[in-house]
Amino acid sequence: METYYMLFAWVVIIAVFYFLMIRPQRKKEKEHEAMVSAVAVGDSILTTSGFYGVVIDMTDDVVIVEFGSNKNCRIPMKKEAIVEVEKAE
Repeated sequence: METYYMLFAWVVIIAVFYFLMIRPQRKKEKEHEAMVSAVAVGDSILTTSGFYGVVIDMTDDVVIVEFGSNKNCRIPMKKEAIVEVEKAE
């Protein structure tokens, strides 16, 4: 009888861990993937390092971002480094 209580306690602990930790993290990852996949040329972005820039070219997993008013400052970076996107109008 004691083993059933112990097994039940472990199942409850694992269920609580899943619903409080794993599930919200997966939801956040899916939202980030959707945001990154919707990035288009001309969009303003914020990177993980805190830089604001404009996307000027894209490939599958790399974007080329132009920073500041200096048109010569173009840096390729991974799409995963994008934190925020503001669509071009």
